[in-house]
Amino acid sequence: MKHSKIPFSVPYPIESSPLMLDLCEWRMPAGFPSPAADHTQKRIDLNEHLIRNKEATFLFRAKGESMSGIGIYQDDMLVVDRSLDPKHNDIVIAVLNNEFTVKRLYKRGGVVKLIAENNLYPPLLIKNEEELTVWGVVTYNLHKLH
Repeated sequence: MKHSKIPFSVPYPIESSPLMLDLCEWRMPAGFPSPAADHTQKRIDLNEHLIRNKEATFLFRAKGESMSGIGIYQDDMLVVDRSLDPKHNDIVIAVLNNEFTVKRLYKRGGVVKLIAENNLYPPLLIKNEEELTVWGVVTYNLHKLH
């Protein structure tokens, strides 16, 4: 699956073929230069660690900088599970007035807001006349470092 083939704001189903990687059994201190491949203990399937419910899990590509305060940046891949019940403070994919957005869900005392994690973007207070659907809960952010 090429990164550029997944369009912005469109769910992309997860393929079920295993992706096996070597797992090192110890925690790695940041900055410690170690030939980790020489010390692998077993192989793991990333699908088993990233996906709880295959049929309800999709990928989205992040667009914009509204969630940069929690490390979600332009072009990051978000793993989204539609089977989870969205709760207060979850990061969610929401459909607000027929447009997808990723935000933090605020649900307290009858007030519903979608909150950006960037101070340049004000919270979106959901009014009664607005159509809001929480499409799914973001479970992982796959952020490319290189």
